[in-house]
Amino acid sequence: MEGGEVKYRVILVDDEPIILRSLKVAIPWEELNLEIVGEARNGEEALRLVREHAPHMIISDIRMPGLDGISLMKEVMAESAKRLFIFISGYSEFEYAREALREGAFDYLLKPIDHDELIVMIQRAIKKLNKQEENEHLLHSAQVLSELARERMFAELIEEGESGSHLRHMQWLESGKLQEGYFVAVVQLDHYLKLADMWPPHERRLWLFAIRNILNEWSLSQGALTVFPFHSGEWIILFPGGLLTNREQLGQDLISQIKLHTKLPCSIGFSPLAAGITQLGEAYQQAGKALYQRFYRDSEGVFVEELGRAGGQSADTAKYPKHLEEQMLECIRTLDDQRLMRLLEETRDFIEGHAVARESAQRMLVELTVVLYREFEHMKLPLEWSLEGLLQELHASETLPDIIDLLIRIFGEGISASKLSEPKEQIHRLIEKTREYIASHYHKDLSIEEAAEFAGLSISHFCLLFKQETGYTFLEYLTECRIGKAKYILKNSQVKVYQIAPLVGYQDPRYFTQVFKKMTGMTPSEYRESPSRDE
Repeated sequence: MEGGEVKYRVILVDDEPIILRSLKVAIPWEELNLEIVGEARNGEEALRLVREHAPHMIISDIRMPGLDGISLMKEVMAESAKRLFIFISGYSEFEYAREALREGAFDYLLKPIDHDELIVMIQRAIKKLNKQEENEHLLHSAQVLSELARERMFAELIEEGESGSHLRHMQWLESGKLQEGYFVAVVQLDHYLKLADMWPPHERRLWLFAIRNILNEWSLSQGALTVFPFHSGEWIILFPGGLLTNREQLGQDLISQIKLHTKLPCSIGFSPLAAGITQLGEAYQQAGKALYQRFYRDSEGVFVEELGRAGGQSADTAKYPKHLEEQMLECIRTLDDQRLMRLLEETRDFIEGHAVARESAQRMLVELTVVLYREFEHMKLPLEWSLEGLLQELHASETLPDIIDLLIRIFGEGISASKLSEPKEQIHRLIEKTREYIASHYHKDLSIEEAAEFAGLSISHFCLLFKQETGYTFLEYLTECRIGKAKYILKNSQVKVYQIAPLVGYQDPRYFTQVFKKMTGMTPSEYRESPSRDE
């Protein structure tokens, strides 16, 4: 952090007016980026000014009538230990000044005041204040990153289940809380897509931030284990198993709280009881299935998924075609409309082959439609139908071929329209702009979420287009960029390796060295010494 980034506040304290005047005139406060916010003639007056203006630095005489300098410092630092005291003392008060240093003063200066020496002392104090600011910023960043890492851990466990092997080393963080039993609530804003279209991006972020704050406060008061956003307009809350019988009441209370503070309707789906972190993904799916019932109603509500519920299928029963659903989701992510249409035809054959009763088939297709529609939303792909309108049309269709034809037409046209709306030149320009953004921000904590938001795409869609255009995944490209910059610095300067790491986006020099060696076959030091290093 450079000194010019923060304007620090200073209070001057001395019972001699001539010294106060000389300090104000002789020190280049503006050049040092300091602001004098108060002057005091004694310790009591200084204490009042400190509490009023919250200065970063106090320059004070050490001996004053009433409350002396050391007593003033003790009171001030008891309230905030980060404030710096520079004392001015007479030669006869040398031992008193040494006591001030033992009590925590930054430094002291003997009278008569050498203003050049005082300027140097103040500059050192500014460096210390800058370091304190930097440490506070890093601590805040670490806390935010810790919370984000925890949320990402939950999100990836939900999406990947036990296959997320790279997360297993983190599972101990929450396994103790979840081992004894828990259930999942999925909270979803009703008509979110319409609301998102109405809100400008900054307003949408404010609304989602406000709702998250409501959820955080409410969840804490109800004894929830955790709450975090999952998809836009959707949040997940984990509750301890002991509250299972209160699901209906919890849901109604939360709906009322959100409506009271935001006037927005929402619905909530609850899972049955689960145990262990490996059941988290399944519990989320069960809560999501409960939430599907929302689409049979005209208003928001609380929906509960119970274990063993038949789901409306026929007695000989075919299980929900999860394998077909997963393949269709992949088709949407890769914009493969032809394969999606074939899979929908397979779904019709599956239902016919298992002789699923009409009501059960409708439920199955409603669930499939909701899942596919939500993936279109997540990918930000165009669809001319609202979900409510599509489900109404689905219920109005009398035969299975009519329903499948409807889904083929709606989802097939949605993918085709997306392809047409993204000509190659437009995609190329978009990815080039994103590459320029990466080149300007590689040294920061740049995430794929930030890059996708800059491109105006969903994360899945961004990943697909970026790989198609560059041949790299986002992380591969970012790493190539960072290591390329590091190689240039190593070749053209004598900057130390541990200093290079943060310049190219790595806060941990050891991790930077590992990545560099993996990419180049040499450590940074070996690369610098190698006569055959590449350009």
